[in-house]
Amino acid sequence: MKWKDKFTELTKKYKHAWVFLYILVYMPWFMFLEQHVTTEYHVIQTTFDEYIPFIEYFIIPYLLWFVFIAVVMLYFFFTDVDGFYKLAKIMFTGMTIFLIISTIFPNGQDLRPMVFERDNIFVDMVRMVYRMDTCTNVFPSLHVFNSVCACIAIHESKALKKHRTVCQAAYLLAGLIILATMFLKQHSVLDVMAASFMAYALYQFVYAKERRRAPKLVKLPVVQNK
Repeated sequence: MKWKDKFTELTKKYKHAWVFLYILVYMPWFMFLEQHVTTEYHVIQTTFDEYIPFIEYFIIPYLLWFVFIAVVMLYFFFTDVDGFYKLAKIMFTGMTIFLIISTIFPNGQDLRPMVFERDNIFVDMVRMVYRMDTCTNVFPSLHVFNSVCACIAIHESKALKKHRTVCQAAYLLAGLIILATMFLKQHSVLDVMAASFMAYALYQFVYAKERRRAPKLVKLPVVQNK
């Protein structure tokens, strides 16, 4: 098979890759916000956040978020096109809502510790994250939102339901990631709650709506050809 024919075949097989073009919308918009929302912003945090201790060891699940989301997206991309479209729909819709909120309602938090009580490799990793990621544009938390969306996609997958260990491991990792956002002082409880609510609300439109339609389709009469 010539390379042109092979390329054409791959293009047809993975034509749903066009969805990834969303990055061309998201990244410039997000970087613009990161550069311009620096000092003037609404502080999103509560008194309860002050009682949550800083635990640097949660940097591990926090960073694993990038791997987690990538693996889940690629799994559905290569094995379940319909599931991939649904995951992209719920995830990218929420990310767009996040961008809109951050644009019209500049937000941030002042929870990060000024001085670290300990000095170890995990604290060094946290310092690196702090340098790369500002404390603005935090509401709702995309770490939380995307993790919940990934879990929803996994839960709704008929193929993955057969692998309980994989599902449980994914849910556990997602839970640790969500906790990490608070224990690392990257997000407040309000960020987490807003992200969870947004995921639940969008779930109703992307997944639950289709599930409610399914029983109606089953009851439709079968028309026989004479």
